[in-house]
Amino acid sequence: MWVSGAGRMLRGMCAKPARPPATYADLEDLPTGWVGEIVGGELVASPRPAIPHALVATRLAGLLDGAFSRGRSGPGGWLVLCEPELRLGGEVLVPDLAAWRRERLPASLDVAAMSVAPDWLCEVLSPSTAAHDRAVKLPAYAREDVGHVWLVDPALRTLELLRLDGAHYTLLATHHGEAAVHAEPYEPLALELRLLWEA
Repeated sequence: MWVSGAGRMLRGMCAKPARPPATYADLEDLPTGWVGEIVGGELVASPRPAIPHALVATRLAGLLDGAFSRGRSGPGGWLVLCEPELRLGGEVLVPDLAAWRRERLPASLDVAAMSVAPDWLCEVLSPSTAAHDRAVKLPAYAREDVGHVWLVDPALRTLELLRLDGAHYTLLATHHGEAAVHAEPYEPLALELRLLWEA
């Protein structure tokens, strides 16, 4: 992961520099294959995730999309997206997955980025991004009133369920292994965790 105040990338996490805040032009200057975000005025860039990370995100998206976007074996009523760009409160965030209740969305979605905070999102943790996801992105999501966050760790095979409680998230439960769980806000679906980990 790389962090920069405004365009010049430095290795590792660093204190907020006394430079101008990062801009969208800094995101556009990133090398191909990097995912950039602006959090707290800093440019944060990470290489595209490894295949195990991408597999878990893709499988989870498929399970939720079928039941909640398309209404197959579920209630429908949601829009589920992979790696959407969120432009919220002057920040640019890219969660692994995010979803909105359709009644909260504008009629037209012909946009490059979403300016409406999601109702739910998921970060798939990796060794290089887990600390940043927890310490930096979770507070940003709380500021934007994202009601539910899931943290999935493919290495540990865990699913952490978080619900916004005031200005912070409360851990509702941690599931692991091959359990079938009914997880907020998608309780109608019996989510079989084994489907996420299978090679």
